[in-house]
Amino acid sequence: MSTALNGKLVTVFGGSGFVGRHVVQALARRGYRIRVAVRRPDLATHLQPLGAPGQIMPVQANLRHRWSVDRAVAGADAVVNAVGILAPSGKNSFDAVQAFGPRAIAEAARAAGLSAITHISAIGANAESPSAYARSKAKGEAAVLETLPDSVILRPSIVFGPEDDFFNRFASMARIMPVLPLIGGGHTLFQPVYVCDVAEAVAKAVDGQLAAGTVYELGGAQTVSFRECLELILEVTHRKRILAPLPFEVAGVLAKILQVLPGAPLTTDQVALLKSDNVVSAEAKAAGHTLEGIGIKPVTLAAILPSYLDRFREHGQYDAHRVA
Repeated sequence: MSTALNGKLVTVFGGSGFVGRHVVQALARRGYRIRVAVRRPDLATHLQPLGAPGQIMPVQANLRHRWSVDRAVAGADAVVNAVGILAPSGKNSFDAVQAFGPRAIAEAARAAGLSAITHISAIGANAESPSAYARSKAKGEAAVLETLPDSVILRPSIVFGPEDDFFNRFASMARIMPVLPLIGGGHTLFQPVYVCDVAEAVAKAVDGQLAAGTVYELGGAQTVSFRECLELILEVTHRKRILAPLPFEVAGVLAKILQVLPGAPLTTDQVALLKSDNVVSAEAKAAGHTLEGIGIKPVTLAAILPSYLDRFREHGQYDAHRVA
């Protein structure tokens, strides 16, 4: 694929985050000029080597400050919203970031003359969900489609990759804890999707290859339970740990205590999310609104997890080669 610049400018909100940085790289490979809109541009300079000199430029923008959003969108040919949080912090509440923020971006894009944006949401977005995270995701989707009906909505399942917050978190826990909790018994189903597959889907949307005004659900190559995810982590990291079922009621009480700690290892909202499966719906499959439906073959967990979870082995990446 040619990396010659094509002259078009794409503004990516949240481009320095886990998913965002891979989106930036996928767009750079296609030759787009990229304006990365983030709260701290000084902490996003690591993105610039992902493209040619001058191709990627971080700029300051805060979703709570509409003027900064307007400035970041001005002159762009396309806009991507990759902003998302797993837990609220200070002024960055779920509604501020995942409901108000998408509306501000969509309104700014409309004012700049654009007819659509590409918005990354999440499987499980539901206005009636007991989870504030899922409700805010649904509000964000509705705001985007209400403002710009031709926008493309991408809903990934849990995303895995070198900087993910799921497999890395539990692998880190397994390094120091003899027992890992199976919240709700470990029966919740996931369809983990590789971050580069999500980024490719975003790039296809920016290229205009996806249907306008459509919601796509992005799931990986396999459906696995919470228990199976932990078992895979232990297999890759060469560790033996007890997997102990933890009823939702007990997990909820524990989460009330843990969520006040720095880094919040578990929150009540995350417990609520785990009560519902996180997989591609039958409706999305039937309509072809999936990774496979847009021509992307999902990468398997087995192909990627060993490449970054090996650091959690007893002797790191050299564990398998240690002389007895």
